[in-house]
Amino acid sequence: MDENLFECVVTDEYEGYRIDKLISELIDSFSRSYIKKLIDDKKVFCNDKNVKASYVVSENDVIKMEIPPLEVPEILPQDIPLDIIYEDRDVLVVNKPKDMVVHPAPGHYKDTLVNAVMFHCKNLSGINGVLRPGIVHRIDKDTTGSVIICKNDTAHREIAAQLKEHSIDRIYHAICYGIIKEDEGDVDAPIGRSPSDRKKMAVVSKGGKEAFTHYRVLKRFEQDNLTYIECKLKTGRTHQIRVHMAHIGHPLLGDEVYAPGRKSKFKTNGQCLHAKTLSFVHPVSGDYIETDAPLPAYFQHLLDVLK
Repeated sequence: MDENLFECVVTDEYEGYRIDKLISELIDSFSRSYIKKLIDDKKVFCNDKNVKASYVVSENDVIKMEIPPLEVPEILPQDIPLDIIYEDRDVLVVNKPKDMVVHPAPGHYKDTLVNAVMFHCKNLSGINGVLRPGIVHRIDKDTTGSVIICKNDTAHREIAAQLKEHSIDRIYHAICYGIIKEDEGDVDAPIGRSPSDRKKMAVVSKGGKEAFTHYRVLKRFEQDNLTYIECKLKTGRTHQIRVHMAHIGHPLLGDEVYAPGRKSKFKTNGQCLHAKTLSFVHPVSGDYIETDAPLPAYFQHLLDVLK
């Protein structure tokens, strides 16, 4: 398929959607405002006719959208210190700090993990293009912990396949609001864009992707009404742990997006979530690799205070 042309046939689940909302549901990487600009520029067609952003689609409508080539500035290496947990000629596992974006994006081309890794490594996989060299998965800006970087395309393809098959074990530690009574449990609920706020994800009844999180209580802090948990991901949807824990009434401490209005005396600079353990099969040697990212200082201090 032409990478500069998006085409789809409207299914029954999307009948009655505005065309701009439909396209934003199907292409996560495009903002609603960017899609509207393409519509205004007459780059979007429904049944071979230009339409407005407010156009309501019907089942079996054929949508086509011309996507202009993106102008991407050169991404430059930066001498930013890295906390390296594991490294060989094929892969690198880094313990990402808080307040660091994983890869560049429009309007944010510096001070990312990619900029730091480009300084550290001479070569990285190129499968994800110039904005995301070496990046096969990511974690949120305010989430700390393990991220795999691939140094060549062979490693990238193999690690991506393991992620797709859910064979990479990813264990997170988090502190959430409220006291979880059961010692462990599962959240099996599909995740998609929130119908009320495109910037958020949510558990949705239709149009979402399968999402499964297993959680286990590590410690309860009754006096402060908080619970320290471990979460193991079977899938890796955007904001999965944050959305799932909020869905069952236990949003993460400090999560300004999914725990609005929750008050706490503890300052965490965003959600209290850490990607601690990462286990995978080495993409070249076939060896089993397990890495552990120590808790960041703020997280460990918080646990010490709660004890």
